[in-house]
Amino acid sequence: MNYEGKSVLVTGAGGFIGSHLTERVVALGARVRAFVHYNALGRSGWLDHSAVREQIQVVAGDICDRDCVREAMQGTELVFHLAALIGIPYSYHAPLSYLRTNIEGTLNVLQAARERDVERVIHTSTSETYGTAQRVPIDETHPLHGQSPYAASKIGADKMAEAFHLSFGLPVVLVRPFNTFGPRQSARAVIPSIITQCLAGRAVKLGNLAPTRDFTYVTDTVEGFVAAGLAPKALGRVINLGSGREISIRELVDRIALLTGRSVQVSSDDARVRPRGSEVERLVADIGAARELLGFEPKIGLDEGLRRTIDWLNEHQTGYRHDAYAI
Repeated sequence: MNYEGKSVLVTGAGGFIGSHLTERVVALGARVRAFVHYNALGRSGWLDHSAVREQIQVVAGDICDRDCVREAMQGTELVFHLAALIGIPYSYHAPLSYLRTNIEGTLNVLQAARERDVERVIHTSTSETYGTAQRVPIDETHPLHGQSPYAASKIGADKMAEAFHLSFGLPVVLVRPFNTFGPRQSARAVIPSIITQCLAGRAVKLGNLAPTRDFTYVTDTVEGFVAAGLAPKALGRVINLGSGREISIRELVDRIALLTGRSVQVSSDDARVRPRGSEVERLVADIGAARELLGFEPKIGLDEGLRRTIDWLNEHQTGYRHDAYAI
């Protein structure tokens, strides 16, 4: 993975996965431009606290602004496109925001990449595009099923990326992560929500406990992205990134309670329950294509990843509100 001297743009660089990915490509020797969402405070998300902040060129803007995206991409060889609205519950309230950010924002990235003649765009999909598994494990030929406005917007973005590859020969790779977790993740996600509640006391409020998910530690997901940036056979492909193992949310609570040394009482919170037809009941990845095309192999098991995440959250509890549910 020779990134030495490569000019790389990461959109969504201030976020959870984006900040880890940005730091990784810096470590590999790339010249990195980080595209972050403009805000009046001049904040760059998690990059504000990064040890490599001074080695990154941060550009603030809006992925929905075509000219802004085009300007940020000037002189870029590789684009990792992670900028998106990702919260599923909020997509029930503001579906148009998801259409604009996830579909139109992706269109802006693709058009700019075509105009700038970039070497490759690595577009970020999500396992939510599959909906509830119709067969397991889920490979990349599995039907797509938009069970939430968020999932539908990501399907639209994926298909736009696919269309630009087929119509214009744009060099695109679609990376489809399953449930990534680790330090810096928002408490909107289930693992940090469970951990912060466990650390704070005995009560854990959740939605549906029956669904299963395929959880992958963030450093493994990032290695998949990095490999997708250069792998010759990856162009034009959709590639799952996961662990290939599933665990129910109920079992996950028990695992985290054990690792935190807490005896917890779990209750259902109606505010956290998705509409019945929108709940994705089962997700588990087939990662055969990632192994073949990227040499991908997860290195951090679930328990080790949970321990690392617990340790990090224990040190950063002041940044999390365990008693509040943020959609």
